[in-house]
Amino acid sequence: MGKQRLEQFTDGVLAIILTITALEISAPEGTTWAALEAEAPILLVYALSFTNVAIFWNNHHHMLHATDRIDGYVLWANMLLLFWLSLIPLLIHWMNDTHIAALPTAAYGVNLALAEIAYVLLELAIIRCNGPESRLAIAVGKDKKGKLSMAIYLMAVPLAFLHPWLSLALYVFIAAIWFIPDRRIESTL
Repeated sequence: MGKQRLEQFTDGVLAIILTITALEISAPEGTTWAALEAEAPILLVYALSFTNVAIFWNNHHHMLHATDRIDGYVLWANMLLLFWLSLIPLLIHWMNDTHIAALPTAAYGVNLALAEIAYVLLELAIIRCNGPESRLAIAVGKDKKGKLSMAIYLMAVPLAFLHPWLSLALYVFIAAIWFIPDRRIESTL
């Protein structure tokens, strides 16, 4: 099975997710700096969310370039990833409505962690389909960055119940370490 349809479908779904995410943001109530400042927290969460979706898209793009073929397992693993990413607009809305309260902030982190798990499952499905000696299998190696980010999510989610903003800072840190596309795949290609 060719991978082009999977790439096109994923690109379309991610474009819709980003559009819905942008629609969740409302304009400031007024024309003053104070009005803009009141919207700053949700604008920061929006920027983080946009960045996270972009990171997943970038890495997905690189991963599929290291892929020769896909199968049904890959298709379903990809759908699982898209499912978790599709919840981002809902969580941004919830965080906005509750002014970055503890539970929505923790749920946001759980969702990002589940998206990362889905990404790893997609990676494993592709490796299974293409073989243990495939370009992707060689490129992924021990995936230290993935393990580090999962460990940080495991710290950040419960921290949200004590200090939601510290939890958000850790989510930003995770995005920062993934901002540059995975060089392991690029160097293998």
